[in-house]
Amino acid sequence: MKMYLISDNVDTLTGMRLAGVEGAVVHEREELKNELDKVLADKSIGIILLTEIIDDVKLERKLPLIVEIPDRHGTGRKPDFITSYVNEAIGLKL
Repeated sequence: MKMYLISDNVDTLTGMRLAGVEGAVVHEREELKNELDKVLADKSIGIILLTEIIDDVKLERKLPLIVEIPDRHGTGRKPDFITSYVNEAIGLKL
């Protein structure tokens, strides 16, 4: 199975292409929809990487796996986001 990147940043795509991951750069919502439709139809793609800027895509399917990654500017999440997830999951404050 292959990985595929959908990003809003050319630099992220360039870095991933150096690692052998193909992808596309999208800036508009319609471009994102079209690219996702194309990728979801390709059964050889097992993982879709999305940069955090394009994070409002939630699909209820098992394959391909959709993974949110930071772009070259780093993560837009608050510094303790992992602790927050753990607190939510187990109900204990760490």
